[in-house]
Amino acid sequence: MTRTLHLNAFLMGVGHHEAAWRHPLTDPARLGDVRHFQELARIAERGTLDSVFLADGLAVGPAVRHNIQAVFEPLTLLAALATATEHIGLIATASTSYTEPFNLARAFASLDHLSGGRAGWNIVTSAQAREARNFNLDDHPAHADRYRRAAEHVEVAIKLWDSWEDDALVLDTAAGVFADTDRVHEIAHAGERFRVAGPLNTPRPPQGRPLLVQAGSSADGIAFAARYAEAVFTAQQTLADGQAFHAALKRAVADAGRDPDLVKVLPGIAPVIGGTEAEARALADELEALIVPEHALAQLSGMTGLDLTGLPLDGPLPDLPDATAVQSHQSRYQLVVDLARRDRLTLRQLIGRLGGGRGHRVVVGTPEQIADQIELWFTQGAADGFNVMPPLLPHGLEAFVDHVVPLLRRRGLFRSAYTGRTLREHYGLPRPASVHAVRELVAS
Repeated sequence: MTRTLHLNAFLMGVGHHEAAWRHPLTDPARLGDVRHFQELARIAERGTLDSVFLADGLAVGPAVRHNIQAVFEPLTLLAALATATEHIGLIATASTSYTEPFNLARAFASLDHLSGGRAGWNIVTSAQAREARNFNLDDHPAHADRYRRAAEHVEVAIKLWDSWEDDALVLDTAAGVFADTDRVHEIAHAGERFRVAGPLNTPRPPQGRPLLVQAGSSADGIAFAARYAEAVFTAQQTLADGQAFHAALKRAVADAGRDPDLVKVLPGIAPVIGGTEAEARALADELEALIVPEHALAQLSGMTGLDLTGLPLDGPLPDLPDATAVQSHQSRYQLVVDLARRDRLTLRQLIGRLGGGRGHRVVVGTPEQIADQIELWFTQGAADGFNVMPPLLPHGLEAFVDHVVPLLRRRGLFRSAYTGRTLREHYGLPRPASVHAVRELVAS
């Protein structure tokens, strides 16, 4: 079977560039309008993209004065997008650190039912102290502890999704039998962090369980992805770094006893598209000129977990500790440090480079140049697809769908029509059998 790209549209407000809301091609007043997001989902579906994705945080950011904040809780918003679309997958971020497995498993099962099998969960552990303080804690748990909690959280969620067998619903109106109680199971989970009786009070989702997505690239993140993830959102700046991460993750998946081909690696790409390279560069320059340095330094401080505010903008990044010594996003911290050191960037130059993608790769050029870069990474072992992060919305997503996607189709790299109904089918992944079906098969 010919290998083809997987493309996810990462929807963030009115654009991924931190100054997008100030640009005349966007309307920040639409942040609270569900029709804006429904329009974005329909544009992505017009391009036959695999999925749309909503990130999330559990606290107001450090510089709300100068930048927009998310308005909607992702699962709630995706339920509204499910009614406005028919095919495209719907992936929401939810934290294992500040949710309980039962509530979260029920919410994602509900979204999967409402959408006809299009739900996906981006599993995060949360990394900001300000988030912890909204949940009865003074500080967030240590990096390794968060991943241990995440592993048990996911295990419980999977047990809950499997607690109803596929044929548990009988719906025999004549006999008055709604469900076969022999096929609805308590899970009786008693672990280090969770005690959950079960069963879930929602039947097994259409996909069996939602697509499981993960975005951490630290050592703990890779180990977690190797056990659970079916798609991995990641950030690399160079082809060599992308190839190294892709290979390392696939090895880890194989070592965990899983098929590496069933885990899709999707680096982030922020395409700034113009009819000519000069037009694309002019748009990138316009956006960079709108960056508020005070906000950008606060963002960088949050990204590194270190207070960099007040440092001279035209000086270098100061000496920083090793990534293993920080408790924020370790992989993103390392990426930022490597970028600044490799290209010898001043703080001003660094915040300019990060403004378009927060560490994800920004590519400025014509549709052909964007398509060339996507094809290069895909064919040279650095990606199975891409997490597309338009700098302006809806403008940048329309440009990608209308001008880049047709080129990828003509090159035989991407679908021209949906061939499946569920998100798992879009990603070429099987529907997992429940643990009870596996046990019955083994017993027979």
